[in-house]
Amino acid sequence: MSDPARSAGDEGAPPLTGVQWLTCAVAALGFAFDIYELLMLPLIVGPALQELIGVRPGSPAFNDWVGLLFWIPALAGGVFGLLGGYLTDLFGRRRVLVWSILLYAFSALAAGFATSAFWLLVFRTTTFVGVCVEFVAAVAWLAELFPHPKRREAVLGYTQAFSSVGGLLVTAAYYLAVTYGDSLPAVYGAHAPWRYTLMSGVIPALPLIVIRPFLPDSPTWRAKKAAGTLKRPSVAALFQGDLRRTTIVTTIMFACSYGAAFGAIQHVPRIVPGLEEVRNLPRPAQQQVVSTVQAWQEIGGLTGRFLLAFLAVRIVSRRRLLRIFQVPGMVILPLVFLYAARHDLDLLKWGIFLGGLVTIAQFSFWGNYLPRVYPTHLRGTGESFAANVGGRMIGTSAALLTTQLAKMMPGPPAEALAFAAAAVAALVYVVGFAASFALPEPQRAELPD
Repeated sequence: MSDPARSAGDEGAPPLTGVQWLTCAVAALGFAFDIYELLMLPLIVGPALQELIGVRPGSPAFNDWVGLLFWIPALAGGVFGLLGGYLTDLFGRRRVLVWSILLYAFSALAAGFATSAFWLLVFRTTTFVGVCVEFVAAVAWLAELFPHPKRREAVLGYTQAFSSVGGLLVTAAYYLAVTYGDSLPAVYGAHAPWRYTLMSGVIPALPLIVIRPFLPDSPTWRAKKAAGTLKRPSVAALFQGDLRRTTIVTTIMFACSYGAAFGAIQHVPRIVPGLEEVRNLPRPAQQQVVSTVQAWQEIGGLTGRFLLAFLAVRIVSRRRLLRIFQVPGMVILPLVFLYAARHDLDLLKWGIFLGGLVTIAQFSFWGNYLPRVYPTHLRGTGESFAANVGGRMIGTSAALLTTQLAKMMPGPPAEALAFAAAAVAALVYVVGFAASFALPEPQRAELPD
C-alpha cells in the first residue's frame, strides 16, 4: 500500500514513520475484524442452534433464538457503544481501542466453547459491544494522530476500506473450517465448523498483545488532559448550540445508511433461491449461488470504500462527496430489487455489486466526516451517538420493517421480500438525501479544538 499522503497528491506531509505505519496496520486490522465478527452469525447460526438446542431450522424455537441472536447483541451494542464513546473521551482513545478489540476477540473465542444457546447469546453480545466501541475509538484515534488534513482523510478512508475485507475473510474462514475441520483438535468430542469459525475471531488479539506498548496515544487528547483543559464529555452537550443540528442530522443520516444495508441488501440471500434459475437446483447448489451473489456484494462494498477514500481528499464539499453515492443509490438499489432480484441472476450480481458500492461507501464517509464536526472532548461521544443510536439501534430496525412489509406484498415469499426491500431502500435513500441538505459543512480542514 502506497503512502496515503503521496497517493492523494499531498506534497505537504512528510513520509509516514514506522510507528505511523504500525498505527495504520492496527486500525486496519481492527476495522477488518469488526465486520469479520459481525458477519459470522449468518454463517454459523443454523448449525450452532441445531447442535445446542436440537431443533430443526424453521421451527418456532429455532426462529425465536435466531431473532434473539440478531437483535439483543445489536441493541446492547448500541447502548454500550454509546457508553464506549463517552469512555473514549474520558480515558483516552488508545486505551479504549485496545480493550474493545480484546473484548470482542476473546468473546469470540469464548463463544466457540459455548455449551448452550444462552451462553452463545451472552458471548455474541459482548462481541458486538466490543465491535461498536472499537469503531468509535479507532476513528477518533486516527483522526487525532494524523493532524494534516489530506493525510487524515486518506488514512481514515483507506483503513476503513479493510472493513469490507473482513467480509471476505470470514467467508474464507468458514470455508476452511468446513473443509478442514476434521483435522483440527476436537471440541467437546466433535469437529463442528461453527465453533472453529467463532474461535478464529481471537486472531486480532494476538498481535495486539505484542505491539500494544508501541502504539501512541492521541497527542491532542493527551495534551489537553495533562494541561487540565479537557472538558468532561456529556451526551447533553451534543444537543446544545450548533451541535444540536449536527447531532440530529448525522443520527438520521447514519440510520438511513444502515437502513439501506439491513432493510435491503442483507435480505438478498433469502431472495436468491426464489429466482427461476435457482429455485429448482439442489439445496447445496442453491447455497453456492447465494454465496456467489454475496461475494459480488462484498466486492462492491470494498470497491465503494476505496473509491470514497480516493475522492475524500479531492472533493472539498462533504455534501457533494456524499451525494456522489446517494444520488445513484436512490435509483440503483430499488431497481435491483424490483427487477433483477425477481428475474435475472446475472443482472442481480451486477446490481448488488453497484448497490453494495454506493451503500457501503457511506459507512466510510461517516468515519471521515464525524471527527471534523465535534470538538476533542466530545469527539468520541458525538461519533458514538450517530453510529450507535442512529446506525446500530435505529438503522438496523429496517430489517424488521422489511420483513413486516413483505407480509403485505404480492407474489411468492421471495418476490414479496424483494418488493418490500425495494420499498425500504427507496424510503431510506430519499430520507437520507433530503436530510443531506441540512448536513453542516465542516468549517475548516483542521479538526475543531
